[in-house]
Amino acid sequence: MAAVARNGVIGAGPDIPWRIPGEQAEFKALTLGHVLVMGRTTYESIGRPLPGRTTVVLTRDPSWAAPGVHVAHDLEAALALADTLPGDVMVAGGGEVYRAALPHADAHVLTQVHLEPAGDVTYPDLDPAVWQETGRRPGTAYDVVRVERRRA
Repeated sequence: MAAVARNGVIGAGPDIPWRIPGEQAEFKALTLGHVLVMGRTTYESIGRPLPGRTTVVLTRDPSWAAPGVHVAHDLEAALALADTLPGDVMVAGGGEVYRAALPHADAHVLTQVHLEPAGDVTYPDLDPAVWQETGRRPGTAYDVVRVERRRA
């Protein structure tokens, strides 16, 4: 699950380089009741666990903790922990976590933002030989796109 600009940018440091009405509501609607796996920088940019969702924070710092979240120190541990919790497992950033989780993913829900902002965090390229678009809901400022792993 990610909001991605036309140029692949998803962030400028810890910040999202756009504010588009309705875009964050898409994220909320899709993730309510589910498990979010995210990196520590992404979590700290949000600043709190998101209501109605379970959060697993991935960090290399063995002493890091935050109230109301689960902590894992590598992706495999984060995904294994998330699998024991109620709801679907959704990766919610940042760029390093998306890249590391790509081999484990079976689908992406992308808010494709109709902008090309400057930024230093990007979403991984999806190889069309591996991934195919299976749904699109067009919008004025963004499209909501579902991409699924091709079946062999």
